This record gives sequence, structure tokens and C-alpha cells, in this order.
Amino acid sequence: MNTAERLVSAAAELLDAGGEAAVTLRAVAAAVGVSHNAPYKHFTSRDALLAEVAVADFTALTDNWAQIRTSPEKPAERLLSALDVLIRFSQDRPAHYHLLFASPEIAAQGGRLTDAANSALGAFSDIVEDCQAGAVLPASPGNTLAVVLFAATHGLIAAAASGRLRSESGIDTRSGMEFLIGLLHGR
Repeated sequence: MNTAERLVSAAAELLDAGGEAAVTLRAVAAAVGVSHNAPYKHFTSRDALLAEVAVADFTALTDNWAQIRTSPEKPAERLLSALDVLIRFSQDRPAHYHLLFASPEIAAQGGRLTDAANSALGAFSDIVEDCQAGAVLPASPGNTLAVVLFAATHGLIAAAASGRLRSESGIDTRSGMEFLIGLLHGR
């Protein structure tokens, strides 16, 4: 692993341990055992370093979704499995989830991050399109339905994380999405 990769890995660990505030270039340098100026040789700023963490996370989501798409499950089951990946990611790595989907200053980094985010959306959209082809979901222009399903999942994840989606409601993120997909399918 080269120095840049080690810096990204250390930033990811600091992000897990203490959120975005814990990720400073000085702290990352210390975690890797390099001088406090060394990160600047690889990244123009803290946000550029965090963008590379986000690239790695989007790439992992893309890979997971691509693998799910080739599974022998039926299209609706593949869609729920893809949503499960996102739900688990939000629960297991909340600071990373926030970095990907609620950090506009990181999203503004563009470049590789935009490409990685678009690849992830494409992989998720492919699963949605398979559901549309199998008449599990209605047709829609472009990847509109994929974006809406993703946004609905994100809303339920945020409601659950904030405590607004309580167990006494009988709905959690997955069951809420099962309900929505069922409505779209006409069940």
C-alpha cells in the first residue's frame, strides 16, 4: 500500500472513530506515521482526502450492487438485497454514510468522486431496471425511479437514525421500502 492509500485508510478509520471532525490532516499523518506536511503531497486539502474516502465507499457499494445484480434471486429480491446493503452501510458506518450523502462540501470536490457516485447510481439503477423489465416496478424515464427509491430509502434511514421511526410504529427502513415497492407493483 502506497502512502496515499495509507492516508485514505487512516482517514477512513478516524472517520469511523470520531466522525468528520476527527479527520484532520495532522491526525491522519500521525496515524500513518509521516510528517504533518506529508498529506499535502498527496491531497490538496482535508476535503480532497475525505473525497477519496468517499470514492472508496462508493466503489464498494457499486461492487456490492453489481454482485447482487448477477445473483440468482428474483428481481424484487435483488432490489431488496441492494437496499439492505445501503441500510447496513448506514448503520455500520454512519459517519461514512453521512460523508457520502449529507456532506455538500465533500460532494463539491467533483472529479473522481462524481464518477464514483454516478457508477454507484448506475449499478443501483440497473437493479431497478431489471425490476421494471420483470414488471415488478412500473416503467419510468431514465433512472428517475431509481433516484426516487433511493431518496425514499435515504429518508427512512434518516428518520430511523434520528429516532423518529420507532419500533412501535411497526415500520423500519426495510419494511417501509417493501411496502413502497409493493405499492408500485400493485400489491
